[in-house]
Amino acid sequence: MGMTMTQKILAAHAGLDNVVAGQLISANLDMVLGNDITTPVAVNEFNKAGFDGIFDKEKVSIVMDHFTPNKDIKAAEQCMTCRKFAKRFDVVDFFDTGRVGVEHALLPEQGIVKAGDCIIGADSHTCTYGALGAFSTGVGSTDMAAGMATGRTWFKVPEAIKFNLTGELPENVTGKDVILHIIGMIGVDGALYKSMEFTGEGVKSLSMESRLCISNMAIEAGGKNGIFPVDEITEEYMRGRVKGEWTKYEADEDAEYVATYDINLSELKPTVSFPHLPENTRTIDEVGDVSIQQVVIGSCTNGRIEDMEAAAKILKGRKVHPDVRCLIMPATQQVYRECMEKGYMEIFLDAECAITAPTCGPCLGGHSGILAEGERCVATTNRNFVGRMGHVKSEVYLASPIVAAASAVAGKIAGPDDL
Repeated sequence: MGMTMTQKILAAHAGLDNVVAGQLISANLDMVLGNDITTPVAVNEFNKAGFDGIFDKEKVSIVMDHFTPNKDIKAAEQCMTCRKFAKRFDVVDFFDTGRVGVEHALLPEQGIVKAGDCIIGADSHTCTYGALGAFSTGVGSTDMAAGMATGRTWFKVPEAIKFNLTGELPENVTGKDVILHIIGMIGVDGALYKSMEFTGEGVKSLSMESRLCISNMAIEAGGKNGIFPVDEITEEYMRGRVKGEWTKYEADEDAEYVATYDINLSELKPTVSFPHLPENTRTIDEVGDVSIQQVVIGSCTNGRIEDMEAAAKILKGRKVHPDVRCLIMPATQQVYRECMEKGYMEIFLDAECAITAPTCGPCLGGHSGILAEGERCVATTNRNFVGRMGHVKSEVYLASPIVAAASAVAGKIAGPDDL
């Protein structure tokens, strides 16, 4: 029996010719990632275990992005723990306020992750890097600690689901709409501990930003990882960024999938996920009249330059509704700079948006945009659980930057055709 892309990467990193779904393996790691919330826990476990070194100072990345700039004393102390650890072991890829970015936007941008890699991160959205043809998945802080020390971890080889994409996305429909459509179709546990493998002619019409967004939200369908084939778009993105060579894996023709879904991209519409699960989706024409008080455009899902451009196109020459607070959060310093150079910042300011430094901020109910009781927010983030962005009686609606920007102007959930 042939192997999927994910299974080939895992076999190679386990030093095996072949692996099968359900097999337990020990694999070498190309990158271990942590942030300012999960790394302090990992450091504590690292020290308790008596480890005295990390396996490779160039293969551990620590990113201060969740509660930074530090929102309170506890956040400051967490970051201090990370800074001391990074300095103690001379971690090369340590990113702090001023040169930081939201981790899953930052690492691809900086060329730290690449096709063929095997990556773990103590953050559930580590599955983002499958957009580059890597196997990447989230783990707990204890696994992060062991991974930093040994450069290895264990996996159960996942079964796979194939998503065969055809056609091209219509105007104003994005990768965010694709993944929300998929989650709405299969549910938040529809791919539980499975590899979500995206294939088909439709892939070539998806930008790298769209692929990163889709892979990022694989976990919202329960997926172990999401992964795209390595094509010219992938290689063009990595060229000039990535240090060293990358490895291109392709699924065998006789690879086994537990399910296959055919999705015609040309038939999709802008999609919104209603509270309180990402699977609770409606197309924009099914939304109805839903007033809002806040919009968040940013995050590891949709804070890249393509997302900023899409929002700026809608907001140009318009004002945010007086009842709405619109927060713009470029995902990295580089994205922030590009927004300045391309005039997007002026558009955002003229529209009366608030612009923040790169941060995860409100996505996890951390800071810089917490919701009060009864408030509703349209967000380009990835989760809308109860209390996710603040009060347990607040509501988060997930959408693309296009829908988010249009909603900010309209004062209610809206698409660009509604303006």
